Amino acid sequence: MSTWFITGCSTGLGRAFAEAVLARGHRAVVTARDASSVQDLVDAHPETALAAALDVTDDWQVAAAVAAAEERFGGVDVLVNNAGYGYRAAVEEGEDDAVQRLFDTQLFGSVRLIKAVLPGMRARRSGTIVNLSSIGARQSPAGSGYYAAVKAAIEALTLSLRREVAPLGITAMAVEPGGFRTDFAGRSLTQSAEPIADYADTAGKRRIEAGTGHGQQPGDPAKAAEVLIEAVESSDPPFMLLLGDDASDAFRTALDDLRADADAWEERSRSTGFDE
Repeated sequence: MSTWFITGCSTGLGRAFAEAVLARGHRAVVTARDASSVQDLVDAHPETALAAALDVTDDWQVAAAVAAAEERFGGVDVLVNNAGYGYRAAVEEGEDDAVQRLFDTQLFGSVRLIKAVLPGMRARRSGTIVNLSSIGARQSPAGSGYYAAVKAAIEALTLSLRREVAPLGITAMAVEPGGFRTDFAGRSLTQSAEPIADYADTAGKRRIEAGTGHGQQPGDPAKAAEVLIEAVESSDPPFMLLLGDDASDAFRTALDDLRADADAWEERSRSTGFDE
């Protein structure tokens, strides 16, 4: 039995992760901005679930939630940084305050939790940190530049973290889901308030009012949760866990495109050293 600390459990993948972890008999600290939205999970698993109100941008709430987990269960074995939301805008359209909130929630919110749980993990010489990214970090679609940027930053941070903590018996993992049938493209999706007409044929095609795919995403959150648990419990957990056919296909397409770009310019790239 291990203790999982999962952010953003009110809906979507976070809730699916929490349900699967608890169904397997593990302990789980289930968090949401409004703790009442996850109380049903505690009611169903009163001995193994703890609800905590958590705004990941609030230093005090982060410290309090992790302290509650340690007091109730003795420590956090697996941290899942899942809390987040989407933001769509052309780069020029992005509002400064909205972009700052996006990064504070998804990147720096994850960092706050990582820093809060690592002392205990280091003391026990064990633990797993899971950071939710997105296939958007690989695709970088027009209209999702800021969202792709924050997820790419999370992946880079995770890889450095993995290398830092591996000698301490701790692992770190990034997860790139594709489209899953959650609220992500519904109530969890935000966008810039003022579109610029010149971007109508690029970023404009991804605006909420142009979307038609909400509720029709191919991914099953319950199946994603089972694969995540399998990866965490593996003797050789991956750095990058792809979830979904669309994520797997898009990941490989993006790698092929990058490789072709590097190949086309390889000779010139290698010509920049001092002549000996």
